Amino acid sequence: MLVLGGSLLAILVLPIYAALLADILTPLTGRRNAVFIVAAGSFLATLVLGWLLWRLILAPVQALAAKAEAIRGGAAPDPLDQYGTPEIGELAQAVLDMAEVLQSREMAVRGYTDHVTHELKTPLTAIRGAAELLEAEEDLPPGTQRLVATIAGAEKRAVKLLGAARSIAAARMPEHRGSARLEDCVGRLRSRVGLLEIQVGDAGEPLPLALSGLEVVLGHIVENAEEAGATRVVLDSGRDDNGAWLTVSDNGPGISQGNIKQVFEPFFTTRRDSGGTGMGLAIVQTLLLAHGFRIALVEPDDGVGTKFRVNF
Repeated sequence: MLVLGGSLLAILVLPIYAALLADILTPLTGRRNAVFIVAAGSFLATLVLGWLLWRLILAPVQALAAKAEAIRGGAAPDPLDQYGTPEIGELAQAVLDMAEVLQSREMAVRGYTDHVTHELKTPLTAIRGAAELLEAEEDLPPGTQRLVATIAGAEKRAVKLLGAARSIAAARMPEHRGSARLEDCVGRLRSRVGLLEIQVGDAGEPLPLALSGLEVVLGHIVENAEEAGATRVVLDSGRDDNGAWLTVSDNGPGISQGNIKQVFEPFFTTRRDSGGTGMGLAIVQTLLLAHGFRIALVEPDDGVGTKFRVNF
């Protein structure tokens, strides 16, 4: 209230003060000198008022914005150097407390996931060992052999799901800050997908994601395309008024209308019988969201296959 009231009072009083002072000084100094003195005084008063507004409002808000950006990049929510008015101080402290709570939740989720996946390794190892011993028996009835094969397959799927759970927990942390280009990771992508043809458009555009994160994003999308039956994937990048972008399109069978809204949901897969976990695109989306980016399924240029667009 002091800042707002003082500002409004100064805006209302300064013109009246200037007019009265000019009338008083005119007989003593002349009209021109009086106007000059009044103008100089008004200018100095405006500078003082501007400095107070900057010090008490603008500078703390800018500091809070910079601190929020640093926290988004993984920094600790340390206190600000200056808070300005009490209201801005309360707002800043509330934002920092919220950031600390969110970081604590993220760490708790990741710690719990790591603990659970570690603890489940022992029983899964025991199940796998028992299944292998049973498979080694030569006189098992056919029905028992099928049961053992089912147990072994379930154990392998559980191991995959645990690995995916660790990956999605790790993807929630903004650990891939940096910059990379498509040309930096195309070679590794081609070695991962075997016979799938990878074509690249503009590979030199710097993307605001570290190479490690870009490889995770492209690796999951490209592997999904290969497993869906695509024979060609086209990667392209560029920049528009909204920032950098990346597209990945393939010539596969595409995604049905009924599944479009579910493709980014964890554990959703149309290839469960062949070992799919449904976590690839969920990991991609989680990693991108953790860094402030967005991924969406868009209409392919030629209406064939699947196309994803990442907006940085």
